[in-house]
Amino acid sequence: MGSQTAPAGRRRARAGSVAALAAAALVAGTAPMAAAAPGDGPGRGAEGARSATFTLVSTTDLHGNVLDWDYFRSQPYAAGSEQGLSHVASAVEAVREDRGERSVLVVDNGDSLQGTPLTYVAARGSATTGPVTATGEEHPMATALDAIGYDAQVVGNHEFNYGLDLLRAYERDLDAPLLGANVTDVATGEPALQPWTIQRVRPTGGGKPVQVGIVGLTTPGSQVWDEQNVEGRLAFGDMVEAARRSVPEVRAAGADVVVVLSHSGRSGASSYDDTVLPPENVSDAIAAQVPGVDVVVAGHSHQDLPEAWVDSAVEPGKRVLVTQPYRYGASVTASDLHLERVRGEYRVTGADVEELRAGDFPEDPAFTALMQPWHQRTLDYVDTVVATSATELSARDARWRDTAIMDFVHDVQRDAVRQGLAGTPDADLPVVSVAAPFRADAVFPAGEVTIRDVAGLYIYDNTLQAVRMTGAELHDYLEYSARYYASVPPGDPADPTSLSAGTTPDYNLDQLAGVSYEIDLAQPAGSRVGPLSIDGQALGDDDEVVLAVNNYRRSGGGGFPHVASAPLVHDRQQDIRQLLIDRAQETGSIDPADFAAVDWRLVADGEPLFG
Repeated sequence: MGSQTAPAGRRRARAGSVAALAAAALVAGTAPMAAAAPGDGPGRGAEGARSATFTLVSTTDLHGNVLDWDYFRSQPYAAGSEQGLSHVASAVEAVREDRGERSVLVVDNGDSLQGTPLTYVAARGSATTGPVTATGEEHPMATALDAIGYDAQVVGNHEFNYGLDLLRAYERDLDAPLLGANVTDVATGEPALQPWTIQRVRPTGGGKPVQVGIVGLTTPGSQVWDEQNVEGRLAFGDMVEAARRSVPEVRAAGADVVVVLSHSGRSGASSYDDTVLPPENVSDAIAAQVPGVDVVVAGHSHQDLPEAWVDSAVEPGKRVLVTQPYRYGASVTASDLHLERVRGEYRVTGADVEELRAGDFPEDPAFTALMQPWHQRTLDYVDTVVATSATELSARDARWRDTAIMDFVHDVQRDAVRQGLAGTPDADLPVVSVAAPFRADAVFPAGEVTIRDVAGLYIYDNTLQAVRMTGAELHDYLEYSARYYASVPPGDPADPTSLSAGTTPDYNLDQLAGVSYEIDLAQPAGSRVGPLSIDGQALGDDDEVVLAVNNYRRSGGGGFPHVASAPLVHDRQQDIRQLLIDRAQETGSIDPADFAAVDWRLVADGEPLFG
């Protein structure tokens, strides 16, 4: 697929200008735009007519955060935690005002289509509206990025969550090219997405336009995390190898500077078996191992790492800028790239990087007005009452004790799998459920429970699957999960706030229902889980059960043992969150007497840590 060359900012169709507002913020000192001192990167090029500068503004992992609004709490995010494209719009406008409209390129590093109820409503619809693939409406994330005037975007792994039909509709809606140099159409062997683009930008202060090549690469994990959507249709190749192919192509097409949009962490272990797929986090490797790269925009890992310099292993003396803004639009990075013309060709001689925090910029009123219809549609959706709860159910203690609100998730998952197994050879096997406490502040209030309350408990767009496992495999699985906890010496009072060992996120603290067990925190990790039993009967190592699990975990996410290779026995592409909502709507009530049970507890040397 060929290149696209266009001037910076040429696609922007803003609902209204906020340049005056942004300029006022600059004057007031709330968002200073003076270039920061160079880091430990290469020095500036020689001053004079041969020098030039342009600015690269980057975002990553927006995850549907259009406005600065927490749909789970029905309020803006707290001061100091501001996020969303409504702030990004003002920050970008301020950079353009300061540097010059045609001297700024704006790029996004992927994962924009999933993450908030707003993008869920766009993808799945609501009680009153259909999904955008049915209504023909423009996807709200495309509307938002087009309004700001993005110049390129790469697909993240979450772009595949809702299927390829939605992704293709979004690609058509988006004015900027949607890139993916390592994504291949299985049927044709051809690129499934545009591998790269060239954008023309005018240096600050004038001079010959700079041809900026932008290569897009995405982490190969989508091959497992969204197997049900991409299997047999798309293949995800090694990012470093794809960069080695695409960077020379874009250089040959006339690029003076090459930016790689790498939807991948800087480095670190993969959350899947990387003997089967290429590694997950390789942004630093791209910077070090691929000749011709000047800048890498990293992402995927949700880290706040605005500036780093990586020594090239293939171009002696060269250092490559790696920049990673914070997730959800909580910040953008503005990288002033300094160039020098040598024999008519530009080369990068250094960079000043400034991180612009969302909270230092007001929400763009024209942008928020543009997005208001989708915002209101989402509010109407999450405010829908689905049931009445007999009592308040909270996830506050869910990390250290078996709670009724988590049992609600388990009960729905087990019931859906039992129904799916009816009439199959596995119908008589015990069904065990796995779920993790995603949010400690999730709560079903006593009285009316809304979609917001249910969505606040189960915040991910996972689907329900089930696999067949043995008792021994289940025991290994629980030992892996129990690494979450720190050790507690016998006889010491346990402090719930210090139980985490700090190495495992809450979403990887898997808890099981339908099987009884104890976790002894006086024992070392790997030897903490006691014997398993079901209905008072010991579960033998060779006894089989069916494990109800989400698609992320079943496909290898988190690296839990056995589950990715276990036989798949149930997969109806059912959204777990929607199953929870459906149960609440069908019954009209949520009463822990109907589903709550104590299946597990934490102990120290056999003594319970909590009542």
